Amino acid sequence: MRRIAQLVVSCVFFCGACAFAGQTSFTRPDGATVSASQVDEGVNQLMQGAHVTGAGIAVFHHRKIVYLKAYGTRDAEKSLPLTPDSVMTSASLSKAAFAALVIRLVHEHVLNLDKPIYQYLPKPLPEYPQYADLQGDDRDKQLTLRILLSHTSGFPNWRAFEDDRKLKIHFEPGTRYAYSGEGIVLAQLVVETVTGKSLQALMDEKLFRPLGMTRTSMVWEPRFEDDFANGYDEYGRSLGPEKRTNANAAGSMQTALRDYATFLNALLGGKFLGIGATGLLFNRQIAIHSAHQFPSLNEETSAANDAIRLSYGLGWGIYSSPYGKAFFKEGHDEGWRHLALCFREPGDGILILTNSSNGEGIFKPLIDAVLGPTGFPFEWENYTPYNQLPPLPKLREHKQAVLAPDQLNRLVGRYALSADVVLSVTVDGGRLYIQENDEPDQEYLPESAEDFYSATSTDECSFKPAGLGLPQILVLHLGDKDVELKRIP
Repeated sequence: MRRIAQLVVSCVFFCGACAFAGQTSFTRPDGATVSASQVDEGVNQLMQGAHVTGAGIAVFHHRKIVYLKAYGTRDAEKSLPLTPDSVMTSASLSKAAFAALVIRLVHEHVLNLDKPIYQYLPKPLPEYPQYADLQGDDRDKQLTLRILLSHTSGFPNWRAFEDDRKLKIHFEPGTRYAYSGEGIVLAQLVVETVTGKSLQALMDEKLFRPLGMTRTSMVWEPRFEDDFANGYDEYGRSLGPEKRTNANAAGSMQTALRDYATFLNALLGGKFLGIGATGLLFNRQIAIHSAHQFPSLNEETSAANDAIRLSYGLGWGIYSSPYGKAFFKEGHDEGWRHLALCFREPGDGILILTNSSNGEGIFKPLIDAVLGPTGFPFEWENYTPYNQLPPLPKLREHKQAVLAPDQLNRLVGRYALSADVVLSVTVDGGRLYIQENDEPDQEYLPESAEDFYSATSTDECSFKPAGLGLPQILVLHLGDKDVELKRIP
């Protein structure tokens, strides 16, 4: 089920493109010396053991990038090597870059972190269609950019996770940490409204171009076609690239190892925002006492991370490490697992980008080897080393059916889970595809006239009612839970 043979080939023949080919060693924050050959051997062994398709590693020491190398493949089927300039979906690393943009606009006196956002908007928030669910809850007037960027809005991570798919404020804003992509998307609305510019234009103007991040954009661009990575699921199946067409501050950014390392190094050195403004990102906004980061609204608490003062700043997690104040950000999407971890003094850190859903399994052993004891809250993040994970369940076997064109064409249409989650079903060349919003479409194979399964993942779905008429409901089978989407015009 896994592409073990291809991964072994990747590790042996594509040990990586390194921007610091002459770098034979570097110094860890604890003073130990690590050789390039040790990193190569360790990364290759970890990738092979964890079945990680490709990984990019950047290491920082005294505010300099001392190691930058890509390993494995960006396209396992074509045996194309991952490079430091291969464009990858950054997932939630987007949020951290967006937070830097907001702080720059604050520094330029365009925005105020503590001004209620309703005062920035031309109409009440519930009058926006995507926020109509908040009608009757006046707590939206308490929301500020500081609250949204520190993940204390009271929103769920995504409204799609709610039983009724509606957006709600679950607690008094500003009183508790609960990670929320919804909060970041709302902050994007405020920023675009105030500036009169799109997020794509702002990020390019204020961040990407000033730092020379030529392989980064908030949307997919044709110039990325020469070197991009496919994402791979836990079973080693290609999910392809994510060619987003709409900029989303919570997760649409496309970037490369070299570019995001440049961004991190600029933050470490205070070169992008200046020392004072950079400090705003990493000032403690809220203490974190949750047992785990996800599920974000879980009320289980723990004192396990009190000793390291685990907290959240603005767009970044922070804690007290053996090397002083640390900041971090994760990226997690299907086929993509990333982590940035840096120490403000002495200006050291690591960036790990992977194009594999198995990527988190190498984080702890790799960071321990490259940085030494960091005190990072791996358990809070649910980052379990790959060799401590249970075996993957066997994939359910499917038998593909053959359907007539009219049996497929009757399924074509749009099905809505909520105002902001719409699946489009299309047929092309006798094959059925399903696309969520502007994300890449997936091919689904028929098991019957109503039941389908993904060609590249474990996803399954059904259309009902059965028969020759137009189905009115698309049912997603998500483990032991069924989610129904209604046909819309």
